[in-house]
Amino acid sequence: MTSRRWIVAAAAFMAAPVLAGCAAGFDANTNKPYAPNEAVALIEKGSYGSERGIHIPQAFILGPDSGAQLAYRGSAPIYLNMLNAANTADTLQAVSVGDLGTVKLKAPIQLPSNQLVNSGKPEPQIMIEGLSKGLRGGETFRVDLQFANAGVVSVNVPVITRSREFLDYPAAPGATAAPTPTPSAEHAEEEGAH
Repeated sequence: MTSRRWIVAAAAFMAAPVLAGCAAGFDANTNKPYAPNEAVALIEKGSYGSERGIHIPQAFILGPDSGAQLAYRGSAPIYLNMLNAANTADTLQAVSVGDLGTVKLKAPIQLPSNQLVNSGKPEPQIMIEGLSKGLRGGETFRVDLQFANAGVVSVNVPVITRSREFLDYPAAPGATAAPTPTPSAEHAEEEGAH
């Protein structure tokens, strides 16, 4: 076999996996956009949503910028996307987060039947005030949502740092900046020796 035939055979062998991937067509699952997200979705008894018709496709507590901390006694907004899948309208009347702080709801949030409602637009409607501890992000807290018709629906909600896709959200009031690293004396001597 000549070197030219070896090159053609090697090229065909290397191209086979790439060409096989093209056979999946435009409906291949790798062709679908996917944006992983740390925010939680309501799953109750192994199925999406609540047995009482409340679906929460996204819920999170907005924490500080990456590397920073929300201060003790500070505040943090809760963002919820809610869908009332029942045939009648419902209302979110109250929210509680245990001993994490006191939750202020600007006004009851109306949930028309089969309509997605975002509690953070145009501005956050749900705020945790008087945090019982500083928050850095990555923690998870139980949030109890009191609905007029559906009753209490509980969700374990993560604290998400204000970065990546959450960077456009307004900063939580009272966040303290991450400490600026300072070079140690030993490191400064090494830099001076070079």
